[in-house]
Amino acid sequence: MKTTKLLLPSRQSALSQLNRLLKMPKYASAKYYILTDENTSEHCLALLVSKVEALQESEFLEIESGEANKTLDIASQLWQALLDMSADRDCILVNLGGGMVSDLGGFVAAGFKRGIRYINIPTTLLGMVDASIGGKTAVNIGMVKNQIGFFHQPEVVCVDPDFLNTLPRKEWVSGLCELLKTLMIGDAELYASFCSMLKADTPVLGNDVIKAAALIKTAIVKEDPYDTGLRKMLNFGHTLGHAIESFSLAHDQNPLSHGEAVGIGIVAETYLSVKKMGFDKARYDELASLLSSLVAMPAYKLKDMEELLSYVYADKKNADGEIRCVLLQAIGQAAIDVVVGDTEVCDALMHLAKIGK
Repeated sequence: MKTTKLLLPSRQSALSQLNRLLKMPKYASAKYYILTDENTSEHCLALLVSKVEALQESEFLEIESGEANKTLDIASQLWQALLDMSADRDCILVNLGGGMVSDLGGFVAAGFKRGIRYINIPTTLLGMVDASIGGKTAVNIGMVKNQIGFFHQPEVVCVDPDFLNTLPRKEWVSGLCELLKTLMIGDAELYASFCSMLKADTPVLGNDVIKAAALIKTAIVKEDPYDTGLRKMLNFGHTLGHAIESFSLAHDQNPLSHGEAVGIGIVAETYLSVKKMGFDKARYDELASLLSSLVAMPAYKLKDMEELLSYVYADKKNADGEIRCVLLQAIGQAAIDVVVGDTEVCDALMHLAKIGK
């Protein structure tokens, strides 16, 4: 498997490290194409090109923001644009943005001329701790998440927290939920300190936590690059979370972000963990209270269950016509491929309305 170079903040910023890296001979003949959405084009692009000399002569590709644009049609338009700009197999696509941009950009890089190099530069907290790392690339079909994709590892992932300075609250919450997921499956001590930080009057997220989460995911991906075993742990909160996100995209005027939906999914799947795996009920109550202070829990009706279940069954981790979830025995102890029945899923989703009341 191709190894990704992970650049993390240290005594030297990650962008400074990238600037030095791209001066190496292996990149001398590369032509760069920077993919942004309209938000990162406005708020992040100038910082990137001012810090990384090799990117100052780049060509630019801009798409509209939002999960609704992560489609085959938009990917096809980007492939055509690369052809029109005479991109060759030695070119490098630089994905500057959040999870949607890295997912779509990686997919475009994987398909163009049977695979070109790409660099992920996440500008959201969710991107820094999760979406930009691991080489999973995908687009959606209709409202169903990530149904077409490739495993195609990025050349470089550059995690520079300076990009977080312009992040709106919704995106902060999205990233905090995904960060929480990583710590719940990976590090009980860090999880406890992270929860304490979130409860503080003026919570401050340190770069050390971002680095730790990025390294946890990197280690898991290294052990299981093609998602056949251990890596499935990273799907905690996602089997139900993706369904919640798809339902919101279909029905809400202001849809949930991916991370917000995962946060709700974490609550629902931890509830199932209490029921099926003996997860500590008091710890679940504490978690549910914490997450409901960040994300409003949905009040689903019985009439919503058929549609929600259809989205749950579309999840890629399912097999043999059964719903497969990642559940927790305890913090840091995940069990993969736990079979969950329709009634249990509906119970967990309907229970969300009771939280905080």
